[in-house]
Amino acid sequence: MKSVLVIGMGRFGRHLASKMLELGNDVMVVDKNAEIVERFSGRFTDSYIGDCTNEQVVKALVANNFDLYFVSIGEDFQSSLVITSLLKQFGAKKVIAKANQDIQHDLLIKIGADEVIYPEREVAETLAIRYNQQNIFDYIKLSGEYSICEIPVVRDWIGKAIITIDVRNKHHVNIIAIKQDDVLQPIPGANYVFRENDHIVLIGRNEDIFKLTSK
Repeated sequence: MKSVLVIGMGRFGRHLASKMLELGNDVMVVDKNAEIVERFSGRFTDSYIGDCTNEQVVKALVANNFDLYFVSIGEDFQSSLVITSLLKQFGAKKVIAKANQDIQHDLLIKIGADEVIYPEREVAETLAIRYNQQNIFDYIKLSGEYSICEIPVVRDWIGKAIITIDVRNKHHVNIIAIKQDDVLQPIPGANYVFRENDHIVLIGRNEDIFKLTSK
């Protein structure tokens, strides 16, 4: 369990805070708009109304020594810069800030953000991969070259064991799970025999995974 501070209660901030709560973390949410904080007070019992561009507000929040600090302000980038800078100035452990453009990413990194995320870009890239490539149910980008993908079982593999197909050497990917009717079996053994309705979760280079999806 981690202690998490989410600054900015827009759509992204709300979804992020809700998921962190669902995963069992201690979450505090902050927004300068009293109406927004009050509207979601039933969901987020640990909440605070305050302007985090104010040094004293940020200093008081950092004194709580959260594990993670999310700056999820999307519309007012100047405020995002100021808040990120103040968080690091007062000793925040790890600050993750939201950006919409490359120049915002560069500026946030320069003033001390530990990580910068592009929610809209990441969703767009995932959708593009899923709908451009045939037979991809889910896609998680690991780097520019590697990813994790969920694909249907390759037709020629049905009825054969993993060790017989020699997936790693012949196809240069690793099978990390098998999914059957939404039940996930992680790290299947070498003797696992593929079934018709299997979904395979693979990790590997994009080009090698895409070759399999075209079979």
